Amino acid sequence: MKRPLPDARRDRIFHRDAHRCVYCGVSFPALELTVDHVEPRVKGGDASDGNLVTACRQCNTAKGGEAAWSYLARDPALRAGFLERAAHIWPRLRRAIIEAGTKAGSASR
Repeated sequence: MKRPLPDARRDRIFHRDAHRCVYCGVSFPALELTVDHVEPRVKGGDASDGNLVTACRQCNTAKGGEAAWSYLARDPALRAGFLERAAHIWPRLRRAIIEAGTKAGSASR
């Protein structure tokens, strides 16, 4: 069962990310934002701040239950923007995103 984050925690994540979707880079009012798990909980991710990012509804829906590294591997520009805007994520998650992008780039050559 999915448990919602307390409002104070959601607000803190939104404030940390400047009310900007870390995927597309667009700023939104809080009502149009969601908190996304970089590594989904169903795939072993936790609810720590280093695994949580601000996402607009459209980007969160597009990502779905996929891990961020898998979702971002398909789009180098989206991945670069995410890595710039989500500087606070856990180092292991950042490495997974970079590695997945490198593998995707090698596979497409």
